[in-house]
Amino acid sequence: MDLKYSKTHEWVKVEGNVATIGLTDFAQNQLGEIVYAEAEPVGTAVELEGIIGTVESVKAASDLYAPISGEIVEANEAIEDEPETINSAPWETWFVKIEMADPSELDALLDKAAYDKFCEEEEA
Repeated sequence: MDLKYSKTHEWVKVEGNVATIGLTDFAQNQLGEIVYAEAEPVGTAVELEGIIGTVESVKAASDLYAPISGEIVEANEAIEDEPETINSAPWETWFVKIEMADPSELDALLDKAAYDKFCEEEEA
């Protein structure tokens, strides 16, 4: 899977001009058992690093931040009923799909090797 990663632990999969965004495996491991999740609604205009969703675990509540600006064109409402899928399948469970306003913002995101190194440094 050819993904990009943000330093706030979102993964991004790009197809055409649409970015699909979810929470990384590292983040779900740090949070523990996720008991609540919600994505921002379709039609929401999102600035870079704006909030695109919320998760709550038995340990903490956390927001998901947009690694790219644009408009939410699809929101995964299934995560509201089954937030535990974020723990069991973090790479398949997405929050929102954003039609990108400026695809060049992707250049600021990390590739897998850089993200893995970033996570190692956070754990140290």
